[in-house]
Amino acid sequence: MASLPFSATSFHSTFIGFNYKARNPDFFFIRNGSSFAFSRRKFSVKSVASDQKQDLKDEAQITEGASLDTFVPDSASIASSIKYHAEFTPSFSPDHFKLPKAFFATAESVRDSLIINWNATYDYYEKNNVKQAYYLSMEFLQGRALLNAIGNLELTGAYAEALKKLGHNLEDIAREEPDAALGNGGLGRLASCFLDSLATLNYPAWGYGLRYKYGLFKQHITKDGQEEVAESWLEMGNPWELVRNDVSYPVKFYGEVVSSPDGVKEWVGGEDITAVAYDVPIPGYKTKTTINLRLWSTKVAPEKFDLSAFNAGDHAKAYSAMKNAEKTSHPVFVTNSHSNSLRPKQICYILYPGDESLEGKTLRLKQQYTLCSASLQDIIARYERRSGESVIWENLPDKVAVQMNDTHPTLCIPELIRILIDVKGLSWEQAWNITQRTVAYTNHTVLPEALEKWSLELMQELLPRHVELIRMIDEELIQTIIDEYGTEDLDLLQEKLKQMRILDNIELPESVADLFVEPEKSSVEPTVEAVESTEEDDVSDEETEVTAEEDQLEEEEDVEEESEVPLPPIIELSPKLPKMVRMANLCVAGGHAVNGVAEIHSEIVKNEVFNDFYQLWPEKFQNKTNGVTPRRWIRFCNPDLSKIITKWTGSEDWVVNTENLATLRKFADNEDLQSEWREAKRRNKVKVASFLREKTGYIVNPDSMFDVQIKRIHEYKRQLLNILGIVYRYKKMKEMSHEERTENFVPRVCIFGGKAFATYVQAKRIVKFITDVGNTVNHDPEIGDLLKVVFVPDYNVSVAEILIPGSELSQHISTAGMEASGTSNMKFAMNGCILIGTLDGANVEIRQEVGEDNFFLFGAEAHEIAGLRKERAEGKFVPDPRFEEVKAYVRSGVFGSYNYDELMGSLEGNEGYGRADYFLVGKDFPGYIECQEKVDEAYRDQKRWTKMSILNTAGSYKFSSDRTIHEYARDIWGIDPVVLP
Repeated sequence: MASLPFSATSFHSTFIGFNYKARNPDFFFIRNGSSFAFSRRKFSVKSVASDQKQDLKDEAQITEGASLDTFVPDSASIASSIKYHAEFTPSFSPDHFKLPKAFFATAESVRDSLIINWNATYDYYEKNNVKQAYYLSMEFLQGRALLNAIGNLELTGAYAEALKKLGHNLEDIAREEPDAALGNGGLGRLASCFLDSLATLNYPAWGYGLRYKYGLFKQHITKDGQEEVAESWLEMGNPWELVRNDVSYPVKFYGEVVSSPDGVKEWVGGEDITAVAYDVPIPGYKTKTTINLRLWSTKVAPEKFDLSAFNAGDHAKAYSAMKNAEKTSHPVFVTNSHSNSLRPKQICYILYPGDESLEGKTLRLKQQYTLCSASLQDIIARYERRSGESVIWENLPDKVAVQMNDTHPTLCIPELIRILIDVKGLSWEQAWNITQRTVAYTNHTVLPEALEKWSLELMQELLPRHVELIRMIDEELIQTIIDEYGTEDLDLLQEKLKQMRILDNIELPESVADLFVEPEKSSVEPTVEAVESTEEDDVSDEETEVTAEEDQLEEEEDVEEESEVPLPPIIELSPKLPKMVRMANLCVAGGHAVNGVAEIHSEIVKNEVFNDFYQLWPEKFQNKTNGVTPRRWIRFCNPDLSKIITKWTGSEDWVVNTENLATLRKFADNEDLQSEWREAKRRNKVKVASFLREKTGYIVNPDSMFDVQIKRIHEYKRQLLNILGIVYRYKKMKEMSHEERTENFVPRVCIFGGKAFATYVQAKRIVKFITDVGNTVNHDPEIGDLLKVVFVPDYNVSVAEILIPGSELSQHISTAGMEASGTSNMKFAMNGCILIGTLDGANVEIRQEVGEDNFFLFGAEAHEIAGLRKERAEGKFVPDPRFEEVKAYVRSGVFGSYNYDELMGSLEGNEGYGRADYFLVGKDFPGYIECQEKVDEAYRDQKRWTKMSILNTAGSYKFSSDRTIHEYARDIWGIDPVVLP
């Protein structure tokens, strides 16, 4: 393991040029205490010059006293750096300088500049031994990095000019970059926004994740709906990452726990793999601070390969040990179970592999433990190194804050305890106390299936030492509950344990089990008279029997008379139910803070999801409303609107101080601003129309309203409600004449995007349904441009960066109380898009900030949902005739031959799995279509609509991830900004 994570050299130098001196003859350094003067150099690359007819000169004048603070690379030095990488760090043949090669050379030149600040950042943190936060997440949905990096470095113009000199366009180069397939949805995008804010605000922090080779999957849309193939984002390498071959840690699975004579536990045997670090620099905006995202990849030692068996021709045996050590489930998109060549054997191949099988569940648990174990070992090693010779473990929470992004990193808790006890020799009490003060948990969902539970049997087999520790944590929690509630009301105590225990359907520990065991019947202690009578020699056997019967009757009467409470209840285990480990309960018990991610969500967390824990530890629970980075999500992806905002707010300060966006409120009625605003929106809509034609073949009119719902496909997010509303709209259009249609309906382009998890059948039916509706509507000559329905395949961050700036209406219509927060709603509002939605997640706060008149609201509220489901179960729900009309229209076959009985059937009936309209589509349908009529009415008045758009941007200031990070840093992590000198 390296003594320092980045610097390979011990001397200190000030960066002036673009690359390391040892690698580039055109690099410039000023060593401390010295000054250098460099003459002009001509630098040419044969392949570039011959292909692009370029002959550029690098004319860098370095004057005495120049430093990193004052030197700003110009287009000439940037072009020289790009040419250098094209020649000397190539991933392509030297014959051409086409787009792929130009992208890699450009990215590598940017990375060189990032590395300098990267090293300086962590050298400074090491020197000052600052407290650091570590953000652990199974997902980091980064998106493309190039434009974001050069934007944060304030080099966009210089790079654009340099590439123009080299015969390329910056936008074309940027499009060559694949999205990093390290995440799927809002969870991963939030984590990436947080990293951007942490760097921009100069907070000392790292991110930890896994380096997935194939990500989730690449989505294709065919006549059969969604199809999944492997996402090959790493096929040509990743120019942003640096492998740290000297930073690796062992990760163990299986085996057994043995005890030494002095009671020390040791986890031995089993399988060992190695987690290797890959580092990605994360630059802040207009700051030197560049933090790190460390991703783990796994490998096995070469000695696992049986060379003797291979040379003997037994190739399967030769690979078997390596396969066992790296064993995983095959990707969920592989349907041929006999195609062994398609089965990846790496833990880090697939994000969220299918867990229908035991092998799939095992892989997921392996992934989670790999993330936790490698990261915790790395954090501990850094703490020891920074502490020097005097490591005081009780001070670990004063230097380290570990944030678990949802329940996936829950194993951090027992893993940290394991390291402290088994490796560092601390006592249980010390390790448990340190862990509770170090770790914190963010809850992102109220869905029961997302509050992870793991089979105890599986965990016992895979992680036997951790199960021992989890049992000890469970016992600590039980004792805390008993101390709080006492043993007088055993019914109450039993209910608390049932809800709060970490181990579900598992016997109580011996220390408390006696409280819940019904006592066996036994004789009372003999009375004095009875003792005396048994000592008399002349008592007959018959008389003795009679006396015993009388005594027994008297004893039973005495018990009845003396008992003041009934017999204690017995905690019964169900042999039909599995024994489970409840990870969310472990998170709450093992950490010092629990936060929700929107005000309404945090209230649900306290009052419903974890109410028993909230009653026990109210001080643990907080709200941290999510946010998004304004750099990526408006400044860089929407430059036209950004220029307008800068003009009307007076400066670019709003990019880091979003409160300045509120200044726009006083200009919302200004005709000049409205005119500029509409022009910028239309330019973005033209870009969207071009993109849709390229990706789907559909031609749309940019003068139509662009109505967008882009997010993960899930029943609770209710894309089904949206498409059924479109079907209703289409049906009504078909019943009208051309003139009536034109008079009654605003032209709309309805855009969908999102991935359905590969094994989520109902979500995939919804995707199929949307595409079928689009195929019918878009080819209907009677409808023309009045209605278009487009499903954008393979939705990702880069697609969002195109669609969001051009959107006018965005749908956030989840069943109330089911969306924790959402972040796409914030991105749309920030870009002047008006929302239609329910009072769910962050919608509640967005509506408060932008104004009730600037948000289209419909639907049942969270506190009503349980009652409405009960009403449905009792057969009291009466569907709206319009809803029945739409279902019948779908079943008529107008959208093709596919059988939609299963999909429509999920909206019918009063009970049963996959029935009874659990997500209340039918209940909210009437309010939804009536609200859509109000949308049409508002859109017809473009002055009113534009004002609403401006006020949405103005009111979005609260939803910057900068604000969220400030709150985490202050209230949970206890870290302060560290500004590099």
